[in-house]
Amino acid sequence: MPLLDSAPAAVPAVEPPATRRHRLVVDLVRLIRPGHWVKSLLVVPLPLLDPLSWHLAGLTRLGWSVVAFVLAASAVYVGNDVVDRHRDGLHPVKRHRPVASGRVPVPLAYACAVVLLLGLALLLAAGPVGPAWPVLTYLVLNVWYSRGLKHVPLVEAGVVATGFVLRAVQGYLAVGTDASAWLLVTVFAGCLLLIVGKRRQELLDAGVAHRPALRGWSVELAGHLLQLNGLLAVTAGLVWLGTEAPFGRYGDAAMLLSTPFVLYLMARYLQLALVRRAGGDPVRLLSRDRAVLAAAVLWAACLGALYAAIRFPALVAALS
Repeated sequence: MPLLDSAPAAVPAVEPPATRRHRLVVDLVRLIRPGHWVKSLLVVPLPLLDPLSWHLAGLTRLGWSVVAFVLAASAVYVGNDVVDRHRDGLHPVKRHRPVASGRVPVPLAYACAVVLLLGLALLLAAGPVGPAWPVLTYLVLNVWYSRGLKHVPLVEAGVVATGFVLRAVQGYLAVGTDASAWLLVTVFAGCLLLIVGKRRQELLDAGVAHRPALRGWSVELAGHLLQLNGLLAVTAGLVWLGTEAPFGRYGDAAMLLSTPFVLYLMARYLQLALVRRAGGDPVRLLSRDRAVLAAAVLWAACLGALYAAIRFPALVAALS
């Protein structure tokens, strides 16, 4: 009986070079995490909450400061992705990152980090950034973080939160005003709150295998720390509004007006993090939740109206 001809083996499709280059460019863009640039866009300009700090020279330096921290943070992200590529491979989400998945070779990732650092050096040397010690401290701190601090439970979260305080300090130096202690405490506690929420979600999603520092954490500890940092962030923020914010003798009114919004935003975050288990990506959580965005816009509008009433009483009298 004659043997039947076997079916020809399927020939894998060859991806065109142009397509491979396009995919590599996309992965390189993902590697520097443009979605996280919003952190610098929000934190560095915090001094602008006081309109009296608005002047052309300061605004120019502030813009350059934002770019400086974007470059520094992107270089840090690339470096951390290279160092953590093996551990990230154990995480259900992080294993898809460009370096952990192998789509971006390690030498190319290092070259990308070098380009970012060269761009930062050029900007600091030629651009009107002003005093640059916060961004340089941020880089040194993150080198130390990558070389050991990231494995120390609790300390590693504090180091990450300190990076955001340095962003705010850079903004104050850019506009040439004194830093508000209560606002810096608010930034530190608020960022630490988001980091703790992220660590809690990492414990639930992947355990401790991908991040050794999580061996010093538990879901119960993270819950208590969420309460502690949430309380500190709310208290410091309200005290800032009542004392150091640009409302003068109407600081108490600003504090009372803000209390419902602050408590709702805190409760909404805790609901998303604890009930819906959405705390793993704080940037996505806070920038895409409609309830958070609506409450923030309404709160800003109320404070803006109060500030306008204080600064332009004649206009208010004419409208009333």
